[in-house]
Amino acid sequence: MAALNFKHLRYFWAVAKSGSIARASAQLHVTPQSISVQLRELEESLGAELLRRAGRGLELTEVGRRILSYADEIFSLGDELLEVARDQAARKRLPFMIGIADSVPKSVAYRIAEPALRLEEPVQLICREGRLAGLLADLAVHRLDIVIADRPMPAEFRVRGFNHLLGASDLTVFGARTVVKSLSGAFPALLHNAPFLMPGEGVAVRPRLLQWLEDHELHPHVVGEFDDSALLKAFGQGGAGLFVAPTAIADDVCKQYSVSPVGRIEAVVEQLYAITTERRLKHPATVAMSQAAQHDLFGGAQAGAARPAKARRGRARAS
Repeated sequence: MAALNFKHLRYFWAVAKSGSIARASAQLHVTPQSISVQLRELEESLGAELLRRAGRGLELTEVGRRILSYADEIFSLGDELLEVARDQAARKRLPFMIGIADSVPKSVAYRIAEPALRLEEPVQLICREGRLAGLLADLAVHRLDIVIADRPMPAEFRVRGFNHLLGASDLTVFGARTVVKSLSGAFPALLHNAPFLMPGEGVAVRPRLLQWLEDHELHPHVVGEFDDSALLKAFGQGGAGLFVAPTAIADDVCKQYSVSPVGRIEAVVEQLYAITTERRLKHPATVAMSQAAQHDLFGGAQAGAARPAKARRGRARAS
């Protein structure tokens, strides 16, 4: 006997399950004539009648019922095989969970995390944004693999974690065209009494920025304070006031928010950290992110602006 033709068996199975060639034809999207021909070929190859006329419909013969039971098992196993294959494909893309402090600029977070999508062993990024304290709590119980923050982990956190300096950049002041046109004088004197959007108390660079303004006896008119960097830039785009962002992403800020650079504050440096439970970065995704940050994102802006990471007492340390 010739080898079993599984296409013919599939057509028989569909007819037996649906009760008629017409219904099977609609389900399989083939003509009734094609199904009839292939049913005859299956019966000829098996040497037995599988279906017979019963009034206006069809009924299974005794052999047909036995063949149907085998077909049920065959196609059930086939469905399981496809499910296993899909599950294996999904498992290859392992989840990699990133926490991003809301004070970190979104364009910076994207440029740091994006290289993880280009690994030889693919990962599925799961990004969580929020306050640093909550993200560190999730890191401690392994709900996150890494936290991206603008400061090292505070010493008071009783968490076994390590700070990895990704890079540093000084600041540039930006403003919408309407705001920039209203300014007079040279930088930085033009900041005095100018409308200004101040980073919120949850942003690490804020104290250093305030100290720089005080040292230069500059008192801008603070019209708003923002922990969320994207919201601050949105207000800046709308002309609410001047704002600062890392010089490393100056081009991106200008393009995305249609603003212009007003001046550069080289004395104030914003640092970016990866906080993990690893003393040394080992996961391919964290290594790729660290390398991209140091070589591509902060490579130009870090020279002459970066401050060496200091070892912290307690469980949080700089690597």
